[in-house]
Formats: sequence, C-alpha cells, structure tokens
Amino acid sequence: MTHTARRIGRSFALVLPVVMVLSGTLAVTSVPWAATDKDSTLLAASSETVSKPAKPRAAQDILRDKLLVELQEKDPGTALTGLQRAVEQRPSLARHCMSIARALGKAAVEQYGPTRAQRFSRPVCDTSFASGVAQFS
Repeated sequence: MTHTARRIGRSFALVLPVVMVLSGTLAVTSVPWAATDKDSTLLAASSETVSKPAKPRAAQDILRDKLLVELQEKDPGTALTGLQRAVEQRPSLARHCMSIARALGKAAVEQYGPTRAQRFSRPVCDTSFASGVAQFS
C-alpha cells in the first residue's frame, strides 16, 4: 500500500507543476488587460485626444465661479455687488445674471443657512438671489 501511495505522490509531484504553469499562462492571456491589436489601437486613439486643448470657458461661467469663491471668502453681499458691477461693465452678461444670482443664493444657503442668507438679498437681477435662497432652503 505504501508503494502505491508513493507512486501517486511522485506522479502528482511531476504533473502538478506542469498543470499549474499551464493554467497560470492561460489565466494571464484571458484577462481583459492583456493587450491585443484592437486594444493597442484604442490606446493610441485615446492618447491623441488628450493633447487637444480644452475649449475656452464662457464668460458667464468664469464670472459665476469667481463670484462663488468671493461668496465663500467674504460674504454674499460682496458677491452680489461684484455681479452687479460685472453686468454694468459687460451688458452681454445680463442674460445670465438671473442664473448666476440663483447659484449665489444656493451657495449662500449652503454656507450660511436660509435665514442668514436671506439677509444678503438685494434687487440685483430682479430677485433671483432671493429666489435661489428660497428654492434651496
């Protein structure tokens, strides 16, 4: 009986490493990150799009972001004054004034809470700031 067990043990000792090497090789070649010709062309195509310059941002987006930072660093009143001056200097921004004021109202509620944010309301862009405060309260 011990002789049979030894034979089986020796067989496993010879066959098992071969099976493990083959199964490991097959596993590595079947994973999704193994490069194929199709994958390499996709990588080459995506690397071309990375070097394209970003689209220039619209003036109203730049102004909104600047005023939101100003609201956080100072207060909503300062940001609303900045909005009013920007619209006076560039009348083309007037059509975006209400959406910017609403965004400032929302940010004021997030930072100060609805009651305190409402205290900063002004008649800039009609009552859009107050509308933004009320909408996000």
